[in-house]
This record gives sequence, C-alpha cells and structure tokens, in this order.
Amino acid sequence: MDDQTRLELEAAAFRALRDHLMVQRPDVQNIDLMNLAGFCRNCLSRWYQEAANARDIPMTKDEAREIFYGMPYDDWRARQAEASPEKQAAFKDAFARNVGKP
Repeated sequence: MDDQTRLELEAAAFRALRDHLMVQRPDVQNIDLMNLAGFCRNCLSRWYQEAANARDIPMTKDEAREIFYGMPYDDWRARQAEASPEKQAAFKDAFARNVGKP
C-alpha cells in the first residue's frame, strides 16, 4: 500500500470514529471513555491540535475542540449529564494514568 492510500484510510477511520462518538453514541460520556479506554473526545481533539501545531498550523485547544465536536465545547458540555461522584473519582485516577496530572 502506498503512503497516500494509507493516509486516506487512516483519515477515513478517524472520521468514522468521530462520527461514531458524536452521532451514533453521543450518550457515552467522555468520563466513561476515559475511565474505560484511557482516552476521550477531548484527547482526540488534543491530538488533532498537536498534529496541526506540528505542521506549523496554529490551532488552539478551543479551536480543535470545536472542529472535533462540531460545536463550541461549552455547548457540548451543556448537553451532558453530571457524572456521579464515583465516576469522577475514577476519572481522576484514569486521567493521571493516561494523560498526566491535571
């Protein structure tokens, strides 16, 4: 497989993952993703931002989140239910293990 085809397939897979998380399963909260898988929608938007910045494309965290979420992040958060204290405690541990200290 040539590099361009690989790149296009990887991009298609990323778009499918984004669609799955944003359209098919918006009910799955970021906290659930982080607690179970060690990454969430915010991680994906951060990786997008880091890839842009590595290519000298200026992009802020808020800009990357709006691109990924398809809306301002605060609008997305307003649609989400409050996580239970147990999930919040598990998140602190999962975040520290997978991302680093908050």
